[in-house]
This record gives sequence, structure tokens and C-alpha cells, in this order.
Amino acid sequence: MIDVTLANFQEEVIAASATTPVLVDFWAPWCGPCKSLGPLLEKVEAAYAGRFKLAKIDSDQEQQLGEAFGIRSVPTCILVVNGQPVDGFTGALPEGKIKEFLDKHLPPAPEAAPPEEEPVAYTSPEAVLERLAQAVAANPADDNARFEQVKHLLGLGREDDAKVAFAPVIAQTATVRRFDSLKRWMDAIDFVAINAYVESAKDVFDAKIALNKRDFDARFDKARWLMAQQRWTDALDELLEILMRDKAWNDGLARKTYIAVLDIMETPKPKVADGQIPPEDAVVASYRRRLSSVVLS
Repeated sequence: MIDVTLANFQEEVIAASATTPVLVDFWAPWCGPCKSLGPLLEKVEAAYAGRFKLAKIDSDQEQQLGEAFGIRSVPTCILVVNGQPVDGFTGALPEGKIKEFLDKHLPPAPEAAPPEEEPVAYTSPEAVLERLAQAVAANPADDNARFEQVKHLLGLGREDDAKVAFAPVIAQTATVRRFDSLKRWMDAIDFVAINAYVESAKDVFDAKIALNKRDFDARFDKARWLMAQQRWTDALDELLEILMRDKAWNDGLARKTYIAVLDIMETPKPKVADGQIPPEDAVVASYRRRLSSVVLS
């Protein structure tokens, strides 16, 4: 999910829709239905794993864009493909109807991999990595396998191996959100290594923040330090402190990094029977709601 203004509309909607359909959500801070629709759209975006991109436009702040799309009420969602609006809906639809709308226009989801014949054989970290490496070798375009492979390598502290595995898709960070999330994690690790931060760095960050609650640079540096240590919820809490004070700080850097952490925290959904919704990680779901609450406030 990304906040779109007139300044970045061409890049984030028109250009981006050439490779990935973009669902543009026109909303307003005073709109009650918008507050219920927004979290549903973000949930569906996460579930569709890169099949479409969600762009949010504050219709009060960006009236020129609203006029260009002929928006008469909010919430209104417009699906843009190859730079052109192809369909839309108005009002807060339930999750099932949102998916029905999207499925009419989006390419089908990749088929799930068949269940492993011997799942017990893949329980060790090295066995998991071997399986993921085989999946990537068999299909280099399998973004899910590539994401999990790089994520596991970073989780095991094998940053150099992770960068080698990530290199073939690094150019896709602008279009594949989860790859962008991995890049932000790697940048956080490099940031800590370059500055030689150790455990006592927390005291330095906290001292700066105590002097000035709006020292967002110090808060963000602390969040990256926490990311490098894989202290995910602590990092989210620090980023949330920035967002509660300035949602647009540094071109939305805190929000983008917050979403990246959620992507990294989220585990692959278990397989369920047709028609059933896989359970969502309670911690991730809670932090998604907190982000939506702050962004829509």
C-alpha cells in the first residue's frame, strides 16, 4: 500500500500499472465507510501477494486527481491497468466482493506447489534452504520461493549468501513489494555494520529521543538497529511513534519500512480446504490494524 499524491501519481499509478494492476482507493479522513474498507483492502493486497498494488489517495487533499477520475463520493476504488482505468466500485464492499471484483481482472494466482511427500525431512534450517534453493533453480520466476529463500538466509545471519540469492531480482524492488521489504532489511543490517553499532547504541538513540520526541532520524535509526537484530515488534513500535507524529515524514519512509517489517514477520499461509480462509498471525494482524488506524486518522 502506498499513499499517492499528484507529485508521485505518474510513477506510482500510471507507470506501475504497466507491470502490475493498481487499485486506487479514493478516501477521506471524515469518511466512516473508508475506515472499514481501508484495512480490508490492505488485507486483500497482502493475501494476493503482489498480484496487484494498492494506492490510496486522500480525496480532500488531492482534489485534482479526484476530478480527473470523476470521483463523486468516497470510498471509490478504481482499477488501473496499463495506465488506463478498467473498472471500479463505490462503497465499502465486504472482503468476498472485493476479491470477486479483483479476480475478474487480475491474472490467476500461481498454482500452489504440491505437498511434500516427506515433510519431516525438511524441518532443519539447512533442509528448508535446500528445498527453497531447488525451487528457485527450477523456476527463477517463483517470487514466493525467492522471497522465502532470501528471508531464511538473512534470518540465519548469512547476509552475503542472501545478497547473492537476491541479486537476480534486485531490479524488481520497485515493482514487487516483498522484494522491496527484503532490501530494507538488508539496508538496515548494512547500516548497523557500517556504523559499528553494538548493544550500547540503544542508550545513544534513547538519549536523543528523550531530548526531542520528534527526533525522527534518531527514532528511525533505532528502528533499523532493531530490525538488524530481528526485534520486529520493537522496531514496529518505534516506527509507529514516528507515524503517530508525522505520517508523511521523509516521503513516507516510516510507513514503508513498517510495511516491510510486516512482510518479513508474516509466515507462509497454511493450506486449507477450498472456501476456507487461512488463519492470520495474530501479532501481524494487530500491527496491521494499528497502522490502518494511524494512517486513516
